[in-house]
Amino acid sequence: MVKANENFIYWTLLNHMEWNIYMAATKEGLCYIGPQNTSFEELTVWVNKWLPNHQLLEDEAVLHPYATELVDYLEGNRKEFTMPLDLYGTEFQQSVWKVLLEIPFGQTVTYSNIAERIQKPQAVRAVGTAIGANPILITVPCHRVIGKNGKLTGFRGGLDMKKQLLELENPPTKA
Repeated sequence: MVKANENFIYWTLLNHMEWNIYMAATKEGLCYIGPQNTSFEELTVWVNKWLPNHQLLEDEAVLHPYATELVDYLEGNRKEFTMPLDLYGTEFQQSVWKVLLEIPFGQTVTYSNIAERIQKPQAVRAVGTAIGANPILITVPCHRVIGKNGKLTGFRGGLDMKKQLLELENPPTKA
C-alpha cells in the first residue's frame, strides 16, 4: 500500500459501469464517498468544512484498495466492507453512523428505529439530518434507511441512487 502523508486527503474519481463517484481517504482510512455524477466541488466543500488544514491530492494508487471493494459491491460480489474508515462529524452524527454500519446487507430500517437504537426516540428529525450528512455513502449504508410507511425518503445521492443500491442488495424477482 502507498504510504500516505497526514496532511493530505487523497482522492480519485471511480468510473465503473454507470457509476461515477468521487472517493477520498486520509492516512487513517476512507473518509468520503460522494453521490454518483456530482461535481468535484462537493468533495472540496466537505474537506474545507471538516479538514481545512488538509490538501487534496489526486492519487488513484492510495484509493485502489477502497475502489476495489466498492466495485466488488457494485457488481454484486461483496456484502460487507472491510476497509478502514475515518469518519468526521459531530458526536451525535457519529453515533448515528455507527448504527448505520450495523444494518445488515439487504435489510432496511426506519429513521425511528435508528433514533431508538441511539436511545433518543424523540430525535427522529435530528437522526434524519445526521444521516443526510453521512460523508461516506454506500459503505456507511444510509441507503438502507426508509420511511416508517416503507417508502423511500431523502438521500444525499438522490432517490434514484438509493433505489439502485437497494435493488442491488435485493434484486427484483422475476415471475
